[in-house]
Amino acid sequence: MSFFSLGSKDIGMDLGTSNILITIKDKGIVLNEPSVVAIDRRTGRIVATGHEAKEMLGRTPEQIKAVRPMKEGVIADFTATQLMIKNIITKICRRYNVGRPRVVVGVPSGITEVEERAVQEAVSQAGAREVYLIEEPMAAAIGAGLDVAEPNGNMVLDIGGGTTEVAVISLGGIVISDSIKIAGDVFDDDIINYVKDNLNLAIGSTTAEQVKIELGCAMPLVTKKSMEVRGRDLSSGLPENRVITSDDVLEAMTPSIEKIIDLVRATLEKTPPELASDIVERGITLTGGGALIKNIDMLISQKTEIPVYIADKPLDCVANGTGKTIEDMDKLRTALINARKNKQ
Repeated sequence: MSFFSLGSKDIGMDLGTSNILITIKDKGIVLNEPSVVAIDRRTGRIVATGHEAKEMLGRTPEQIKAVRPMKEGVIADFTATQLMIKNIITKICRRYNVGRPRVVVGVPSGITEVEERAVQEAVSQAGAREVYLIEEPMAAAIGAGLDVAEPNGNMVLDIGGGTTEVAVISLGGIVISDSIKIAGDVFDDDIINYVKDNLNLAIGSTTAEQVKIELGCAMPLVTKKSMEVRGRDLSSGLPENRVITSDDVLEAMTPSIEKIIDLVRATLEKTPPELASDIVERGITLTGGGALIKNIDMLISQKTEIPVYIADKPLDCVANGTGKTIEDMDKLRTALINARKNKQ
């Protein structure tokens, strides 16, 4: 038995566009940080990651760049991603006395082979002994407690930061899946554009995200809510405050939400009849940060005439699913992308 296997604890990772979550066997989620890294341009070294780096977005001096290296679910800046993952894995390994771990990483279902290799390489170079990839909707289904190995159809809708993915799962595999690059980040952009066009105010993405969390809704709220936002007045160029309501945010986000519902409908139309009847009976499971938008479950249910259930802790489903997969590798091996490819 090698020295590493004595201290080795396997790691599950949700490498998301907005957040990176790490889970360790018997400990659950041990890290949940924004996928942001701040790098010193002169030395190429990391200044900060996670929450600390996120606070630097849009506020850094010349020599420091704060970036979100993941865009629309995939690696946009390879060097920054590699530095971020290495920093995080090193931190986790030190804190929990982990040897070179095996790592299962959740990736978007539409990922290309080049992107797959980039993720594997980044995680390997960060010190992982073996790297396995699993599609996010599959990981989300496992994390939401669905029994993916049985011969029944389950539909999962995962609305993340960079992508929204929908998948029909049966017998430990994805039967049909589709994704669009409309999710949390696009909702933030919708709010930024609405505030600019209708309130004549320029706000940043951090403010837009706060507005989305406070007021985001897919149908009108029974009790309207409002909040004050601060930004730059586009006429005077000076800082100003404006009030924005939940109805404003609904108007801003509706076109994007409708595209997500179209995606669900299109996937249902392509689903084999036997599995479609299972879904009508079992409903659609909603995961990811987008599941927290008020009334989105009701709207999807209304438009598809299928019950919609929000998973417990929807933000943690992909991370928990990667953790469960690595703990029960024998049963869930078919869910892994590379395990299937090696078989072919």
